[in-house]
Amino acid sequence: MQSLDLDQEIDQKIGEVRTDSLDISFGEIISLYTTEELIIEPEYQRLFRWSNQQKSRLIESILLELPIPQIFTIENIDGVLELIDGLQRISSIIQFINASILELEPLKLEGCDQILALNDKTYKDLSVRLQLRIKRSSVRTVIIKRQSKPFLRYEMFKRLNTGGSLLSPQEIRNCSARMVGEAGIKFYNFLQEMTNYSAFSKCIETLSESEKNQRGDEELVLRFFAAKNERDLFRRSVRDWLDNYMENILLNKINFDYEKEEKDFKNLFDYLALVLGNSAFVRHRNESAIGALAPAYYEAVTIGTFNVLDKVQNLDNNLVKSTIIKTIQSDSFKDNIGSGANTKAKLTNRIKEVEESLIKLVNGQ
Repeated sequence: MQSLDLDQEIDQKIGEVRTDSLDISFGEIISLYTTEELIIEPEYQRLFRWSNQQKSRLIESILLELPIPQIFTIENIDGVLELIDGLQRISSIIQFINASILELEPLKLEGCDQILALNDKTYKDLSVRLQLRIKRSSVRTVIIKRQSKPFLRYEMFKRLNTGGSLLSPQEIRNCSARMVGEAGIKFYNFLQEMTNYSAFSKCIETLSESEKNQRGDEELVLRFFAAKNERDLFRRSVRDWLDNYMENILLNKINFDYEKEEKDFKNLFDYLALVLGNSAFVRHRNESAIGALAPAYYEAVTIGTFNVLDKVQNLDNNLVKSTIIKTIQSDSFKDNIGSGANTKAKLTNRIKEVEESLIKLVNGQ
C-alpha cells in the first residue's frame, strides 16, 4: 500500500512539469533571438564569464561535430522562450556568427587544440561550407511549458545551476526567483532597489569588485533581512540559510511586509552611513579601518545596531562609532568570528556583543 502511494505521488509530480524537447539549429536560434522569440536576459546569467578560449573550443567542437550539452528554456505566457540554462554556449555562438547582435567585438578563435589552423580565424574567415556547418548544427532544446507549476519550474532551475556552475549562489537565487512568477520578480526587484540605495552603497564600499560582480551586494541585502527576521533557520551553512529564507518568502511560507522592511532597511543604513560610513563592516586596528568587508562584522553591526536603533539615534555619533569599533576589537567579540563562526550560537553572540555595548552606552555605563 505504501509503495502504491509513493508511485502515485511520483506520477502526480511528473504530471506537474510539462516539457517538450526538440533539436534547434544555431541559425534558427539566432533568428529566434533577433525576432525576440527567444529572450536571453542579461540579469539572468552573465554574458562575459567564459574566456575567449572557452568560446573558441566550443566553436571547434561544433565544427568537429562533437556533441553539445542540451539547453533549457522556459515558455512565457505569450509563448516566447526564455533561456534559463546554456547562456554561455548560446551567447558564444551568437558572438562568433554575428557579434553586432550582442554589441560585442567579433570573436577571433584562440586556444583551439584539435585544429590549430582555426586559431586567429573569425567567422568571416571560414569557408561558406564551414559557416553553414555551424549554422545548421543543432542543439537539443528542452522547453519547460508554461502550464508547469511555478514551484517546480523554480526547483528545476535551482537544480540545473547548483554544483559546478559558474553562477554565484546569489545569481542562482535571483534567476530561480523568476521561475516563481510575479512573486519572485517582485522580491528580486526589491533586492535590487535596496542594493542601489545610496546609504547602503556607501556602507559596503569595501566589498571587493569581484564580489559585486557576482551579486555579493544583493546577497548582503538578503543576509540583513535573514539575520533580522529568521535567524532560527540558520544551520551552519550560510548558503542554505539564505536559500531557505528567500524560498520561504517566494512561496509565501512566511510573510514579508515590503513597506515595513524597506523602511527598516533605509532607516538603519541612513544611520550607519552617517556614523560609520565605508568603515562600517571591516576590521579595525585601534581607530583605523583595515581590510575588506567581513560578513560576520556586517551581521553583528547591522542587527546589533538595528535592535537598539531608536535608543542610540539621539546619542553623539562619535561616541556610537567609537563604541562599535571598540566592541569589534574585543576578545569576547573575536571569540565569535573566524574559524568555526558559522553556528547559530556564535551568530547570536556577536550580534549581542554589539547590541549590549550600545545599550550600556545608552545607560551611561
